[in-house]
Amino acid sequence: MLKILLVDDESFVSEVLQEILNRLGHRVETASGGKEGLLMFDSQAYDLVITDIRMPGIDGHGVAQHIRSSERPYTPVIGISGTPWFLEGDTFDSVISKPFTVQALTTAIDDAIEHPIAPPSLQQHPVLSMG
Repeated sequence: MLKILLVDDESFVSEVLQEILNRLGHRVETASGGKEGLLMFDSQAYDLVITDIRMPGIDGHGVAQHIRSSERPYTPVIGISGTPWFLEGDTFDSVISKPFTVQALTTAIDDAIEHPIAPPSLQQHPVLSMG
């Protein structure tokens, strides 16, 4: 069971995803937008964050960038969007285009948890040898 933060400004989408994730055995807390999501992330520990990309104010990229520069930068982040060209970039551990199946969601969760990305600022750099 994972503790998941779900960030989406569309209440219907958020309610449906929360129900699906609950039925899959996860605990889900929802935020109605990026700003609320960041406040929740900063005040609690989550195993996974799922965020919509296109939101007013702080969008999904802003949410992911905040997480990557936080004290918990390895927290897996899944981006979801009905406009897949907004999913480009390396700040997400996994991305899903709307509409998606429950199987696509579970696969993305499994992939994000099993193979989290290293934030660019924390990736190892080659060591130069002197001699």
